[in-house]
Amino acid sequence: MKILLTWVLSTLISISTFSQTQTHEHEEQKHTEIQENPVNNGEFKKGGEIEEESGLVYIATDKLKAAGIIVKPLILQNLDNELYAPAEVKLNAYLSSKIMSRISAQVVSREVKLGDFVEKGQALITLSSVTMAQAVGEFLLANEEWIRVQKLGKSTVSLKRYNQAKIAYISMRSKIMAYGMNDLQIEALSESHKSKMLGKFQLLALKEGVVASDNFIEGELIEPSRVLFDIINENILWIEAQLSPKQAQLVKIGADVRIQLLNNSWLQGKVIQKHHLLNERTRTIGVRIQVDNKQDKLHSGMYVNVQIKMQQAEAYLALPTESVLRSPDGDWAVFVEQDEAGKFKSVEVEVLKTIGDYTAIKGLKVGTRVVVKGAFFVQSELAKSGFSVHNH
Repeated sequence: MKILLTWVLSTLISISTFSQTQTHEHEEQKHTEIQENPVNNGEFKKGGEIEEESGLVYIATDKLKAAGIIVKPLILQNLDNELYAPAEVKLNAYLSSKIMSRISAQVVSREVKLGDFVEKGQALITLSSVTMAQAVGEFLLANEEWIRVQKLGKSTVSLKRYNQAKIAYISMRSKIMAYGMNDLQIEALSESHKSKMLGKFQLLALKEGVVASDNFIEGELIEPSRVLFDIINENILWIEAQLSPKQAQLVKIGADVRIQLLNNSWLQGKVIQKHHLLNERTRTIGVRIQVDNKQDKLHSGMYVNVQIKMQQAEAYLALPTESVLRSPDGDWAVFVEQDEAGKFKSVEVEVLKTIGDYTAIKGLKVGTRVVVKGAFFVQSELAKSGFSVHNH
């Protein structure tokens, strides 16, 4: 019996010793694992690039360069406010012209047709007129008399005859110029006189441009003041925007303007004039914008939207709009650089306004280093960790 009790006690002591040894070894193994991979409340994961603290992300230097991430300090900026308004494209009246006969005449021949580009001084139409023939005949007689008197000189002819000849010449020359001839055509009248075609003359282009309309047929009798051609030049067009009096006061001559086209592309223009009279029907004031249209993207009669820039005196903390992103809870946030390069934290901000390609924000201090390019990439890297992209 004594021998049996001794064996039982020995066995129990052995089991207890083995259990304590196993427990101690397990605790040592657990402590070793923690030392090798310390993922605790905000501790950095050595094997990765993401920290567990909410909204915090670390990106290696080589990855920063590859992704094109740019960080800059926030500064106060004067932004340009933009005034949005619908507008109508119109012809530049200073570059357009209407061609008409000032006397009754018959169309002999057309020299250009619809859609042709014409140079200044180019012949557009040939006309024949009895009225012009009479005026040219009188001019030729006055011209001959004036040449004769000048050759004789004031010492030979009386002062009265000299002045009469001069006045008659000037008067008849002015008359045929008023009928539609220019200096070069008048100089060539001697040849017309020999061919007995005194009443035949041509109307010339006053400006270069494109023939937009030609309202006649050959052989037709044309009455005075009837428009025969519209010559337009669409290289430089006008855009008329109608603004309220309050809006018009904010617009300055020379202000930059963006013109939105139907395909959502943009053209640049400038405000060149503001009307002084209020439109009695719409109670608006017209603002005229000039735009370079050499690419032929605009045509008279089209409707477009314009954005007129107005200088804003107030300064804002502003950064490119692409760097202000929505967090999962719907708030606006930016990525702020922490105490080392490549370490960023998502910080919520208040968006005040978006002007052009920049967004004015509130909630950070001047000088705070913020991601201004590549914020979406930073957000994507943070999302890979499975943590929320916001910070309250």
